[in-house]
Amino acid sequence: MSIEKVAVIGCGQMGLGITEVCAVAGFEVVAIKATGGDLEKVRARLAKSLDRRVAKGKLSAEDRDATLARVRFAGDLEPVADVDLVIESALEDFAIKADLLQAIEAKISEGTILASNTSSLPLVKLAERVKRPEQLLALHFFNPAVIMKLVELGVTDKTAPGVTEAARAFCQQIGKVPVEVSASPGYVVNRLLVPYLLHAIETLESGIAGPEAIDEAMRLGCAHPMGPLSLADLIGLDVVAAMAATLQAELRDSRYRVPSLLRRLVNAGELGRKAGKGIFDYTGEQPVPSRSLQLPSPLANAAE
Repeated sequence: MSIEKVAVIGCGQMGLGITEVCAVAGFEVVAIKATGGDLEKVRARLAKSLDRRVAKGKLSAEDRDATLARVRFAGDLEPVADVDLVIESALEDFAIKADLLQAIEAKISEGTILASNTSSLPLVKLAERVKRPEQLLALHFFNPAVIMKLVELGVTDKTAPGVTEAARAFCQQIGKVPVEVSASPGYVVNRLLVPYLLHAIETLESGIAGPEAIDEAMRLGCAHPMGPLSLADLIGLDVVAAMAATLQAELRDSRYRVPSLLRRLVNAGELGRKAGKGIFDYTGEQPVPSRSLQLPSPLANAAE
């Protein structure tokens, strides 16, 4: 079972990143914006990302042009009929993903591998919604997909061995390191990472230290490349909250309880980097603690 043509469903930050990774590695890719909208804007975002690589000397102008030529854009699911692998990267919502997987399955050929990029939803339950669960697995990429090497390769007891091996080989071909995990919600990384992020937000909310101090402590004390609060902003505070809620419901574990500060920021639309403001404010030249944090005294001064 070989993979030559790939379709990526979803043209958000993660979906477009996966598209870029596959195209740079030489695969023909269809980037599908299933919700409709301006496809030329999506193409421009991909071109801008590739231009940044060229400017940094990581990609030649010729390779940039060849990469763009390997990608076509579509506003519906029809092109999945002619690919070997479909990777859905839709919103992390069970009903949305389940409906999308069913719609994709109705159009793909019998041997096409169907992969979900879900980070926390129960893969076993998603497998129950499709007619050919032996063709379904998870390929969980990490943000930013063009940089992060890991792909969690999630399988159920119904995933065919040949499908798993083909997916593993594909990950290696695009320069990623696949780590096989069971279908348990959150797999390995988010099962461990989400409580860490939540506890960092609780630590901030409790007034133990300011946001910059918490991040610096974890960077220098634990050799982390990024502090937990900056990482939460990068992932998206809405995504962190959604993962936490899903994992708490599935695992019945209080470690995944959503802190009130996180809930308040999400409700206010302050979702992190993508919104310009979250725990930090990104509207200036350098990120600074957001004034919306309403930190307890004496840490309130840290956000001034």
